[in-house]
Amino acid sequence: MSSATKPRQRAGQEAWDLIRQLWTQVHFPRVMAVCAEYDLGKQQAFALVHLDPERPLPMSELAAKMFCDASNITGIADRLESRGLVERVPAAHDRRVKTLALTAEGEGVREHLARRLNEPPPNLAALSAADQRALRDILRRALDR
Repeated sequence: MSSATKPRQRAGQEAWDLIRQLWTQVHFPRVMAVCAEYDLGKQQAFALVHLDPERPLPMSELAAKMFCDASNITGIADRLESRGLVERVPAAHDRRVKTLALTAEGEGVREHLARRLNEPPPNLAALSAADQRALRDILRRALDR
């Protein structure tokens, strides 16, 4: 390993550690606070955000998007349905397949949740506009690789 590679790896590790810290110390508590405002569990909120207001989503597809077992979606869907935020609808192509569709109330809660969760935390909002753009551009390049 060249001497130039070691500092680059250390810088990459340090950057990743900082991203992880930002996520766990800043973002995660904010997510939990926003979920509490809507009296939703984190998984319920994530399910709402993943649902498309224009197209009911098969429960198995929602499970894949949420990186969980399909059996977990049943309980999440039960709670969301009891709150009137989603309804189970048989799929048009196969009535055995259950899809989740947002209700009008669910669409409103989803919109508010998505907007709140996409607000930058105060730590990032306090950065200069130039720093925010630089951070955005660097992270975009990392994701594009």
